[in-house]
Amino acid sequence: MARLLNAEDFRGAARKRLPKGLFEYIDRGTEAELAMADIRHSLDRIKFKQSVLSGQSQCDMTTELFDRSYPTPLIVAPTALAGLVSYDGEVKLARAASRLQIPFCVSTQSVTSIEGIRKGAPDSELWLQLYVWKNRELTWQLLDRARNAGVSTLVITVDTPLSPKREYNQHNGFSVPFVPSVRGVVDVLSRPAWLGSVMMRYSMTSGMPSYAHYPAEFKTAITRDAVAQDVQIESGLGWDDIAQIRDRWSGKIIIKGILSEKDAVQSVKAGADGIVVSAHGGRNFDVAPAPANVLPGIAAAVGEKIAIMADSGVRRGSDVLKYLALGSRSVLVGRLPLYGLAAAGEEGAFDALSMLMDEMHSNLIFAGAKNLEDFKKNAIASSGHPQRE
Repeated sequence: MARLLNAEDFRGAARKRLPKGLFEYIDRGTEAELAMADIRHSLDRIKFKQSVLSGQSQCDMTTELFDRSYPTPLIVAPTALAGLVSYDGEVKLARAASRLQIPFCVSTQSVTSIEGIRKGAPDSELWLQLYVWKNRELTWQLLDRARNAGVSTLVITVDTPLSPKREYNQHNGFSVPFVPSVRGVVDVLSRPAWLGSVMMRYSMTSGMPSYAHYPAEFKTAITRDAVAQDVQIESGLGWDDIAQIRDRWSGKIIIKGILSEKDAVQSVKAGADGIVVSAHGGRNFDVAPAPANVLPGIAAAVGEKIAIMADSGVRRGSDVLKYLALGSRSVLVGRLPLYGLAAAGEEGAFDALSMLMDEMHSNLIFAGAKNLEDFKKNAIASSGHPQRE
């Protein structure tokens, strides 16, 4: 793994390993991919102050979140179908996160169930990302499963009222369920190592991969027809639904997909414990503002009333620090661990996350900071003009 030195190296290794359709599903955005470009630009324009002769050769990255202490502000974000990237991919991500003593957020649309991940990674701190299904009773059953698996934190994704328009997947033949086509079959056959180590291994053990959290009567292999109406994502989700979940879930609740001060304030009123300022990595709404542009205003609006997290576009340790300096307490990373997972399984994911931590530490030393709180007090030299509502 020594040759994989940065995010682009990991990305390149993932591209070589995965079928084009699956890689682009992970890697790309939506429509014209303007949001992805804006996310990158919003982070690139931020510069830190450098402090010399500070006497600092070490920096403490300890982070307090929900009355717990973590060695770093990183959280492994929920990503759908990680189990297609590598066999037992969700378990491998959970183990990598556990080795770094950080949480792993399991996706509703994972290939391995929350119970299977708990069994495969018993020491992991597991969170569950929730897509609210149209059938609420089935949604409540999933909450019960999460609770029984030792999940303490629920991350409700609220920025996906419908399926985004990802034209490149229509061009390259990737879809869930998989619809056989000449292009798609050729794509899969062009990656024999992936086909043998992932798809063939599933077919010889647990059967063709499916959405593991769906009830048995709706569980669908990725090669069969789409799931029933009952387990489709609720398109009309409202704040009343958040209140219902709050009544049913005694653990922590995080609302993921907040991009406005108004919605951040409403999240506090709804009883949420945290929010994720997120543009879904540029994968959903192509004209959404970049999180870095709205984060300062959101932080000012809610202060310490709620734990603020952020995600989208993280490629360097400095990107993590930029979100922290703008007002976030922790940062979720999604694509980069997946690139590592594709490249070398658990070790690849671990190395990708460790690389981020090393880069964070180096940047903090250059900034002359003794810890993250010290850094955030006076970190930014220039950042453009963040939006305020």
